[in-house]
Amino acid sequence: MNTAESYDERIILCFNSGSSSVKFALFQYRGQKETLLAHGAVERIGLPTGLLQVFGARHKLLTELNRGFANHNIAIHSALDALDALCLPRPEAVGHRVVHGGREYDSPMIVDLPLLAALKKLTPFAPLHLPAEIQGIKSIFRRFPEILQVACFDTAFHRRMPEIAQRFPLPRDLWHHGVRKYGFHGLSYEYILDVLGSAARGRTIIAHLGNGASMAAILNGQPLDTTMGFTPTGGLMMGTRCGDLDPGLLLYLSREKIRDVAGLEELVNHQSGLLGVSGISSDMETLLKRRNNDSRAAQAVEMFCYHIRKHIGALAAVLEGLDTIIFTGGIGEKAAPVRHRVCHGLTYLGVHIDPALNERHAGTISTADSSCRVMVVPTNEELMIARHTYRIIFGPESPQL
Repeated sequence: MNTAESYDERIILCFNSGSSSVKFALFQYRGQKETLLAHGAVERIGLPTGLLQVFGARHKLLTELNRGFANHNIAIHSALDALDALCLPRPEAVGHRVVHGGREYDSPMIVDLPLLAALKKLTPFAPLHLPAEIQGIKSIFRRFPEILQVACFDTAFHRRMPEIAQRFPLPRDLWHHGVRKYGFHGLSYEYILDVLGSAARGRTIIAHLGNGASMAAILNGQPLDTTMGFTPTGGLMMGTRCGDLDPGLLLYLSREKIRDVAGLEELVNHQSGLLGVSGISSDMETLLKRRNNDSRAAQAVEMFCYHIRKHIGALAAVLEGLDTIIFTGGIGEKAAPVRHRVCHGLTYLGVHIDPALNERHAGTISTADSSCRVMVVPTNEELMIARHTYRIIFGPESPQL
């Protein structure tokens, strides 16, 4: 039934499940034109004081619910109930961000039982994310058993990197066990390239800076390298994650019985980064407000910027130069002092930013004589999920419905 009439209007619901939160967005498609109908989030899942909020297209608060959400299944059903209560259209397809696709999955896929079984086997690759995402998919199956769902893999974007960038300097047999650099935030990188179109030609570094943070080196739309590796813990210093460490440090902590395996996992994922260095908070906005009066906050911010600046140098070497830097993600889009400190000292790469444009979060914050363009581009992973879902289920190559 893939007729022109069947594309006239489609409703797609997208979920982006984190370890303790679920973001969602409802889109209407008329042909290729997409319209955001509503978006929201359920936060602090598993805690007694959870929060569900739904906003309209102009970010007007439509409804709010303060109570506990014991798990992701309850959170997703609560979000669906809230959308129903607002008399919003029923979804015809559902797309999900899935953090890890392993070796096998390098493009979005319609979810079926074999794929669910494969995702369960991949859980050790992303134990903080995949269980919540699998639970979210199962919740939709229970609520809408007749609706097709699409898994959009965050790792898929990076599968086009050269093998030399994907390999670790480890024995070759481990490659066949799936030990390689996977990279993450792929949906965000895809969206940014989609928005920029031909403006993304040349040597580009995209810095997705949020509670999780990574960067990618991209040449004419082709990914060459990225900072995150086998898991979302590696690469840059983050909100609570340590980023790259000497592996001998972890061996030392284990050998000396300072941390067991569970303790090491807690250390590198939840106790490090901005939180660990500052001893105050993992929230960049909080640290920026306190940095003038608290040396620990100041040091955490400076270290964050230093590590980003250092990795920009490495990725510029991969690209053999640099034409464009793009800041995105919550910190990248909103924290002007961070952008300033990151770009300070990059004049050797031709980076010069205009302080006034930077403070205004302008689309382009570099000066007119800067040979490297510096941009601020808001990301939208949910919209990228919607686009993939629409293309796969309702596009020209979709299954017969």
